[in-house]
Amino acid sequence: MTYLGEGWDSTAVLVGGRWVERRPRRPEIGPQLLRETVVMPWLAPLLPLPVPVPVVVSEDPVVVRHDLVPGGEVASPGAVQGRQLGEFLRALHAAPVAEAVRRGAGPRPLPVERFRAEVDVPGGEELLAKLDGLPADTVVHGDLGPEHVLGRDGVLTGVIDFGDLHIGDAAIDLAWALHSTPPEFAAAFAEAYGVTAELRERALTWHRLGPWHEVLHGNATGDRGMAEIGLAGVLERLGDGVSPH
Repeated sequence: MTYLGEGWDSTAVLVGGRWVERRPRRPEIGPQLLRETVVMPWLAPLLPLPVPVPVVVSEDPVVVRHDLVPGGEVASPGAVQGRQLGEFLRALHAAPVAEAVRRGAGPRPLPVERFRAEVDVPGGEELLAKLDGLPADTVVHGDLGPEHVLGRDGVLTGVIDFGDLHIGDAAIDLAWALHSTPPEFAAAFAEAYGVTAELRERALTWHRLGPWHEVLHGNATGDRGMAEIGLAGVLERLGDGVSPH
């Protein structure tokens, strides 16, 4: 086994050079990993890029395993990758919601009260007010960022980490692609996906909200450094809505 790393929810090791084995870091993440083993076998054939399709190794303790998705984090994505990701998300967001719900997907409530209590910054309430009435009618990845979009030799090779998949606002998946990537990537992505002005504005709301989760996670885990980095990101994105590339 080769240790691959850990995220907020799970740890991963590479087994035999082929399988990625994941275990929950907290008890409440176990059902989330098991849900992926039900949703992803159905969803994967609908998508134009490779994604993890985990199977259950053990239910107690929870252990799941899937084929290694090739590639690594894309350092400087360009137009080709932008078009690929736009086509990928267009396919994902077209997935039948009723079938996803039947397989265990559902809405994901935001911790708005914790946001208010733990992230008290000028302009914060105005941002939180924009969350009221956002649509929740699409199968979304829910945590799409550079660490979860893989590539090699100038093209994308896969998308990973579907633990936060839920029924939500399509714009949440557009936030990074539109507001934290090089212009040529963002433009190609927007054209391939069919981004409207309304979608772009909602994506900016989600982009600005991203660091708020870092503050909450840092507070919950006692990681003061993460909380401080998150707060700096909150202030930066409220100021201009665009983080450095």
